[in-house]
Amino acid sequence: MPTRERARFINSLSGFKSANLIATQDKQGNTNVAIFSSVVHLGASPALVGFIMRPDTRQRHTLDNIIETQVYTINQVSEAFYQQAHQTSARYPIEESEFEMAGLECGYIDNVPFVKESSLKFVVKLKEILPIALNNTQMVIGEISHVLCEESAIKEDGYIDIEALQTVAISGLDSYHSSQRLSRLSYAKPDSPLHQVEASK
Repeated sequence: MPTRERARFINSLSGFKSANLIATQDKQGNTNVAIFSSVVHLGASPALVGFIMRPDTRQRHTLDNIIETQVYTINQVSEAFYQQAHQTSARYPIEESEFEMAGLECGYIDNVPFVKESSLKFVVKLKEILPIALNNTQMVIGEISHVLCEESAIKEDGYIDIEALQTVAISGLDSYHSSQRLSRLSYAKPDSPLHQVEASK
């Protein structure tokens, strides 16, 4: 199978993935924002998240900036700006900010850039970078220090209704999807029947 087609095929196998913009800046103040579909929850206490950086064969402004400043933001992508988010995957020179080139607005919290259009974003402090020798990728692991989210989406039990925020998902390399919740289900226990959890709680 040709390389490009193989990449699309293999990337589609894992199903829907989260769509997030990772925003960084270097010590000179040059901002960068790039879309990632590999952000993954690693633990709640401490609050750890990770994402995968592809082989470092070309200059990677996101990784360079994270190593330099030790901090970044992760910003969920919603229906209102998914096309601008996708445009950040283009390779711009370091002096051209993807915020400006893709038509996204940059805000700051504690001098760390974030995407103003995003309804759910969080500040992350770098903790560890794990090399994966099998394919020369790297897992970047960080700890969440601040969360910015529309209060109406946060339910009494801590659940965040990301569907209400019109968060999108990615399949393959370039297909974007909205979601439709089937239901929330109760905590599974042996010999205890499941029941639906009301979405409003």
